[in-house]
Amino acid sequence: MRSRRAAATLLCALACVGCGHSARGPASAVAQADATHEYPSAPPPPQTAAHAAPTATQAIRSFVTAYINWDAQTVSDDMLALAARSIGQARAAMTLAAAETAGDYELRRGGIANSGAVEAVAPLSGSDDRYVVVTRESTSASNTTAYQGLRPAWHVALATVHQLPGGRWALSGWQPES
Repeated sequence: MRSRRAAATLLCALACVGCGHSARGPASAVAQADATHEYPSAPPPPQTAAHAAPTATQAIRSFVTAYINWDAQTVSDDMLALAARSIGQARAAMTLAAAETAGDYELRRGGIANSGAVEAVAPLSGSDDRYVVVTRESTSASNTTAYQGLRPAWHVALATVHQLPGGRWALSGWQPES
């Protein structure tokens, strides 16, 4: 009886080894990736942000003020600067905006500019890191009549902030709503 159990155990062990598995689990990261279709890796290093602010509200106001005040000649560089001072989704959104505006011929040809002020920043109910931001903005153009007579408009956005190591704050999410 004992020899049958030993033989059965040996057969099971050989069968597992034959399938690429061992009784101890995957032997390497590659073996684990083969078994789970996921390659284990270390978490990415934490992102840093240039000019992080001492408070969440200051980080939001500074970011938004720079975001809404631009002209056709500076908008791409302005968006790159905002990418450098944000992390996560906000950084990705600003990097994309910089790329999109860099080659925008109509923006430059029309001499389009935007200016405005942050009118309110308030915590979003039920959230510790999300804020509602209200701005009042005007768009103008020096080389086209397309924006002539356009009145200032109110805009709402959601901003997400993250406290960085060292206690300073940066935007980690930016979601214009209107």
